[in-house]
Amino acid sequence: MAEEQGAGGDQLTNGEDNLPQVGVLSQYVKDLSFENPNAPSSYQWQNQPQIGVDFNIGAARLNDDLHEVSLKIEVRATTDGQTAFAVELLYAGLIGMRNVPEDQVQPFLLAEAPRILFPFARQIISQTVQDGGFPPLMLDPIDFHALYLQRQDQAAAEGGAGAATSGEIGQA
Repeated sequence: MAEEQGAGGDQLTNGEDNLPQVGVLSQYVKDLSFENPNAPSSYQWQNQPQIGVDFNIGAARLNDDLHEVSLKIEVRATTDGQTAFAVELLYAGLIGMRNVPEDQVQPFLLAEAPRILFPFARQIISQTVQDGGFPPLMLDPIDFHALYLQRQDQAAAEGGAGAATSGEIGQA
């Protein structure tokens, strides 16, 4: 193994440095549900459905170096008050973190990690909707950093610290 020179001139072996390290160790589907309650008539509806998207981001510390970030996305397509389809996905990732300053852990887990996980969750939702007999649904990108800052501002106004980020967006 290669050895590195420490700041004080001492030798540090690989893995013993104090530099911040972050990595996505694993990604997985924790729960996936697709409902098509009005089939087969929903395939013949002429009106364009209204698409509603809700999401929630959570993070849990599993040990000193390991966190689980979960992205819950719920999509509902309705036409004239009837549900064409509903998808619920709970997608998670194991995030390894070492030597990260404590004030940077939460912003990473609730803003940056969801940004990394979202494209994979988006693809799962698109494929699930298509497998349900509808055209693939490509969710619009989400600015998780802006949402995190918005939730932090809300939490500060309410006098508490926010531990999760959630939101609702509409998509035509």
